[in-house]
Amino acid sequence: MTAARTDIEQVQLANTAFYEALERGDFDEVSDLWMDSEDTADGSGADTDGEGPEDGDTTGDAVSCVHPGWPVLTGRGEVLRSYALIMANTEYIQFFLTDLKVGVAGDTALVTCTENILSGGPPPEGGGELGPLVGQLVVATNVFRRTPDGWKLWSHHASPVLAETDDEEGEETPT
Repeated sequence: MTAARTDIEQVQLANTAFYEALERGDFDEVSDLWMDSEDTADGSGADTDGEGPEDGDTTGDAVSCVHPGWPVLTGRGEVLRSYALIMANTEYIQFFLTDLKVGVAGDTALVTCTENILSGGPPPEGGGELGPLVGQLVVATNVFRRTPDGWKLWSHHASPVLAETDDEEGEETPT
């Protein structure tokens, strides 16, 4: 029998499952890893903070996502459509996560990491198995919430890391 995992270990597993599902292009698993209206603290799907939309709280437990260069996507439908679009237009993607940090406070967890992404598009005309591979550095924050079905993504925010150019590295101040 395996020992019960700590909250941090469970969050790390959920975070890893998210990136592995993206790599496989497994839309069903990606969908399962995001919160939905039934994943609120009491399992009823109701807003549990006492401030529903009628009280001025227009977000409630809505999920959100920011992909690099995209506007904020709010709501499960918008977020999942974005992943379907990304998966449909990406032949190959692999994530190497570095600088991973996990913090848990009650039923909320925060994961920060650097996504070292390797991706490729469709093959160029005339053959080949895959288009040119492109590397990208992205910093990400993933917020998870504890649900009756385990830790689920509540928010993902990713931002590109600007690469230094040769000009910036050797730049001197004129005298």
